[in-house]
Amino acid sequence: MMDLPTAFGLINALFCCYITSASSIEYGKFKPAQNQAVEDIKYDFVIKKFRVPLDHFSFSMNATFEMRYLVNDTWQRGNDPPVFFYTGNEGDIELFAQNTGFMWEIAPTFGACLIFAEHRYYGKSMPFGNESYSDSSHLGYLTSQQALADYADLISFLKSATNMKHSPVIVFGGSYGGMLSAWMRMKYPHLVKGAIAASAPILQFTGITECGAFARVVTSDFRIAHPECPKTILKSWTAIANVTSTENGRKWFSENWKLCQPLKNSSDIKVLKDFLTDIYGNLAMVNYPYASNFLAPLPAYPISKVCSYLTNSNQNDMALLLDLNKAISVFTNGTGNSKCLSVSENSSPNLDSKGWSYQSCTEMVMPMCTNGVDDMFEKIPWDFKKFSNDCYQNFKSRPQPYLACEEYGCQDLSAASNIVFSNGLLDPWSTGGVLSNVSSSTVAILIPEGAHHLDLRASNPHDPSSVIQTRQIHCNFIKKWIHEHWVPIDDKNTVQHEIISV
Repeated sequence: MMDLPTAFGLINALFCCYITSASSIEYGKFKPAQNQAVEDIKYDFVIKKFRVPLDHFSFSMNATFEMRYLVNDTWQRGNDPPVFFYTGNEGDIELFAQNTGFMWEIAPTFGACLIFAEHRYYGKSMPFGNESYSDSSHLGYLTSQQALADYADLISFLKSATNMKHSPVIVFGGSYGGMLSAWMRMKYPHLVKGAIAASAPILQFTGITECGAFARVVTSDFRIAHPECPKTILKSWTAIANVTSTENGRKWFSENWKLCQPLKNSSDIKVLKDFLTDIYGNLAMVNYPYASNFLAPLPAYPISKVCSYLTNSNQNDMALLLDLNKAISVFTNGTGNSKCLSVSENSSPNLDSKGWSYQSCTEMVMPMCTNGVDDMFEKIPWDFKKFSNDCYQNFKSRPQPYLACEEYGCQDLSAASNIVFSNGLLDPWSTGGVLSNVSSSTVAILIPEGAHHLDLRASNPHDPSSVIQTRQIHCNFIKKWIHEHWVPIDDKNTVQHEIISV
């Protein structure tokens, strides 16, 4: 693996090649004040419901349920306007609508109708209501294939309206939603003209991406903030083990960290360590250059704030752990209102980890490992057998590690077209992203200063120039795809039709 400065140098060189063809489209609609958080902007939408089959691929089941979708047609102009369609991911669709400001900003320029579709089993789109997560027989319809079919049905319904019959549809998505937007274009090209797939780790699967890559990028982000920071975090794992090895030590830790539930045994300590590991990954994902509330209320560049407490890796165990408590409070108690820390709860409550845990135990098997040498974590190898057993214990389902690549393709994407894959290199999920051009119409944009799908968020005075330029590139491709939709290919005189007899 090349060192970080060399990698960033190559990335900048590649990036400049893209920017030279950036569109001159202006996309500014919402301009937050200098100190205004992006989430403070008001996003207006109408909430609607659409009935879809529970199982799109069975002829023997007729059950249906209602999925939610959000609509804003404020800027829709005339007949057959463009439809900007967000392929919802693992959470309440309202959260993603309020954190995808780019779509709202460019809608007036393109005269587009905005649609945000909620993924089945998330938010309020529950196929079995309160029983949706009750057992494996109810959960078995939670798959990306079913969700894509939901979106296909919804798009067909929207285009059945007289004034939208010929509307070009552009799909957008970030993270898992970005995976879905790319796959939507691949699977349903007759419905979708193009896709903006931001931070979409469609290659983060068995045999494609090395399991330790994610942790190395997380560690790099913390090292950039302060060289002592990852060293301190690495040492903290031993410090936790040392201090909590006795009853008095567990009591001291529980009191000084103000844990809601005191540490009692090794199982509690493992939960604590898993919680911390999740927090570090989340911080790397949302290391935005301004204050945000996406996963938690956080300051600008939250990793720098966290690392400001972790500048001395040579302290004794207790002193180090007191500093670590201050550091993680940046993520766990940014408002200062929490009276205690619950490490048994989801580290990102805004997202639905229960649904994603099931998906990762079935088709979204993304191997993760750490070694404590190239990263700041304890050594934890990828053990598929243990992972499979844990999945079966939790969900009575066994993971299929090759299913996603068999369904959508990983090693060969040559048939894909009209997709822009954008990845911020501060984002650990970029390790599973498409980082080089597939073809002239399926391209990769690398954003050196970008965290997780920063380019899909609303514009902000503190956005780095590479993010601003990436949004212009997105606009350029969207404009091109819409133009291609309206110009019949025969008019271009590029294809000659000929009847061939054999």
